[in-house]
Amino acid sequence: MRGRQKERSIADELKFQILILGGCVAIAWGLELFDLLVLKGGYNFGGGLDQYGIIPRNPIGLRGILFAPFLHGGLGHLIGNTIPFLILGWLVMLRETTDFFVVSIISALVSGSGTWMFGTPGIHLGASGVIFGYLGYLLARGYFERSGFAIAMSLFVGALYGSLIWGVLPLQQGISWEGHLFGFIGGIVSAKLLADDRRSVGG
Repeated sequence: MRGRQKERSIADELKFQILILGGCVAIAWGLELFDLLVLKGGYNFGGGLDQYGIIPRNPIGLRGILFAPFLHGGLGHLIGNTIPFLILGWLVMLRETTDFFVVSIISALVSGSGTWMFGTPGIHLGASGVIFGYLGYLLARGYFERSGFAIAMSLFVGALYGSLIWGVLPLQQGISWEGHLFGFIGGIVSAKLLADDRRSVGG
């Protein structure tokens, strides 16, 4: 009886995780398709949804901290972000689904704020800041938690996505490396905060 209840619990949790990740991706894809097909597809709406991205040091650009992770500069940009978002996002929630919300919010806020304060002129948008937050969290978790599971996860993610780390450097024009860098920092902050919280609860 307990085995069946546990199986149902795991199955329900997996369905919930799929719903969360799928919902986030559906919002991003829905907004981008709406932007391309309606707002930029023959109608004049002043530049479409891109104008709601982060505009560094411009007061109106602060709204982009909230909106930018869901907006992208075309289908290629969105496709490039979708797969790592799904994989790294699921790895973040693998132990506890609530970790996903904590890491996502902190990474988005740190990435967006850092980009707004220090970013190069232009409009910064895309989920890559949050994705780099997931990367930073998963890599730093092993160091802060010192558990076998966390260390193994850090090593696994390092082998799988470690090459992404170069994205925090200004090596490619037109890429918001500032969003990547501050998102990565936000992920490390998340790892520290969650590790401290678990130690305090365990203690």
